Amino acid sequence: MPVGILCAIPQELQHLERELADAAGERRAGATFLRGRLEGREVVLVGSGIGKVNAAMITTLLVDRYGCDPVVMSGVAGGLDPELHIGDVVIATRAVQHDAGVIEHGRLAVYQAGHVPFFNPTDRLGFHVPQELVERVKARLEGFTLPPMSKRAGGEGRPPRIVFGTVLTGDQYIHCEETRERLFRELGGQAVEMEGAAVAQVCEAFGVGWLLIRALSDLAGRDSRFDFAAFVDEVAKSSAAILHRLLPVL
Repeated sequence: MPVGILCAIPQELQHLERELADAAGERRAGATFLRGRLEGREVVLVGSGIGKVNAAMITTLLVDRYGCDPVVMSGVAGGLDPELHIGDVVIATRAVQHDAGVIEHGRLAVYQAGHVPFFNPTDRLGFHVPQELVERVKARLEGFTLPPMSKRAGGEGRPPRIVFGTVLTGDQYIHCEETRERLFRELGGQAVEMEGAAVAQVCEAFGVGWLLIRALSDLAGRDSRFDFAAFVDEVAKSSAAILHRLLPVL
């Protein structure tokens, strides 16, 4: 089966599109699905657009029409963990929709997407990457290093870190120190973006594997929109490089 690969924005997509061999495109739902080969693997590569609805729609097509398994989201995200820096990479073991839940007394209590505690309660929070896939990814990345970020992007001569953990998803661009701190404190998120947990929800419904590879283009605080514009192109290369490394074992 082909590997489905989706990227939210052109800056992420271009690093993979230019290396796609034997590419053939087809337009569906306003997106171009490119069949081809990367690292010897058959893939379907597509730009999803921003947000959960776009990601869910495109993931559904990748799985149901093109038979993809697994589906990989590759791109950039905002950092939440204060130990991480621009350029570091978070690979999800869990994805949570941080904007889903119940609002009471003017505050959102995050709850499992698709559930309400007084109607269809659940003890789950988020979607977990299949453990067998996580173990294959970790083994493949053992000893693998990324090149240091440029000085322009704040590089200090060290290779970016690759960590595994929780990625949060919501239909907001986070440009707020208070929200960044709260999301890390309350949900343990290491990165925040706008698509991944929707990809996970669709893949789980279809019973296929999924993976999120997110390089940090900003730190989701007061300077995030300026950092994103400055570093997105360079940082997106890191997530693409990791995907190249992983494709033979996906």
